[in-house]
Order: sequence, then C-alpha cells, then structure tokens
Amino acid sequence: MKTLIIATKNKGKIAEFNDMLQDRWDVKSLLDYDIADIPENGSTFEENAAAKAEAVASMFGCMAAADDSGLEVDALNQEPGVYSARYAGPQKNDEENINKLLQELKGVPEEERTARFVCVIAVAVPGEKTITFRGSCDGVIHPVKEGANGFGYDPVFFLPSYNKTMAQLSSVQKNEISHRGKALKLAADYISNTMNE
Repeated sequence: MKTLIIATKNKGKIAEFNDMLQDRWDVKSLLDYDIADIPENGSTFEENAAAKAEAVASMFGCMAAADDSGLEVDALNQEPGVYSARYAGPQKNDEENINKLLQELKGVPEEERTARFVCVIAVAVPGEKTITFRGSCDGVIHPVKEGANGFGYDPVFFLPSYNKTMAQLSSVQKNEISHRGKALKLAADYISNTMNE
C-alpha cells in the first residue's frame, strides 16, 4: 500500500480524509511527523492548498495532498473565506470563530444568511504540475449552535434539505454532501489513477 501524506494537523480534517481514503492508501498526516505548520499566505483557497501540498511533496519526495477550506457568507461579502480558521484571531478557536460570526450577523434576517462551505484539495507530486479540485455545499447560517458531530462552523451551518445543521449529520451523510466530501471524491479518483500508472 502506497503512502499519501495529508498536509494538515487538523484532526477533524484528518478523520474525513481517512474515512474516504484509508481503505486504499496508507494515509499519513503532519501529526505523524515533526513538522511545523505550513503558512497559509495565499489570497485564494487554491493558492493555500497548493502551497501546502507542494511543500510536503518536496520534503518527502512523494505524493502529498492538502486542502484549504472555509465558509463564505453572502451577507458578509463572502467573509470569512480564506481566513475562516483564524476569523477571531490566530489561536484558531472554533468557538470564538462561531461567536464572532453570529455577532457579525446579528439582526440579519434568515433569508439573507445564505452561505456556502468551499473546499479546494491540491494534489502535488515532485516534478509535476499540481492539480486542484473544488467542492462546495450551500446552506444558511443558523443563529443557534446545534449538533456535536463535526468541527469548525458545522454547528451553525444549516442545511434546509435535511432540516439539520452539518454537525447533526452522521459522518456518512456528511461525506456524501459536504464540500470536502465532494472535493475528496474528485481528488481520490485522480490519486487512484496516478498511483496505478
């Protein structure tokens, strides 16, 4: 079984990658190595994902994947966007990020709280062009946190078709419809084809 290194230390993201990939690949992450976090200085999800994947692929001389994902809220001009993880500060605290988001949306009616999760996964191989895959999931920002099966903004990301927040879905349901699940399916097909060459 070939190794694929995921360029993240986020346990929630690692769990989602593992759910979809571990049957076919030996999935490792930055938690398995003594490596500092890779800076995210890009202005787009694509730039951040590619920078992380390329850095890890170069370090280990093998295929690496990285994602950059975030929440775009229409009433906030697509913020927090690429700054989603550090919306409330560099400490990257989910609770504080959610609290800031709800404060920013105070007084905004439900029909104007439309939002989407966006995920871009980059797959890098030393000496080859980096490929990116994008997935998105539309919803509405819920004024109250509900559910415990998730991380980040999941407890306030409401899905009208399910009448639940993302954090109230099972892992299987979430992987089927989530931004990361969609991007992962595209990336997994590419990775599989590349590894079989």
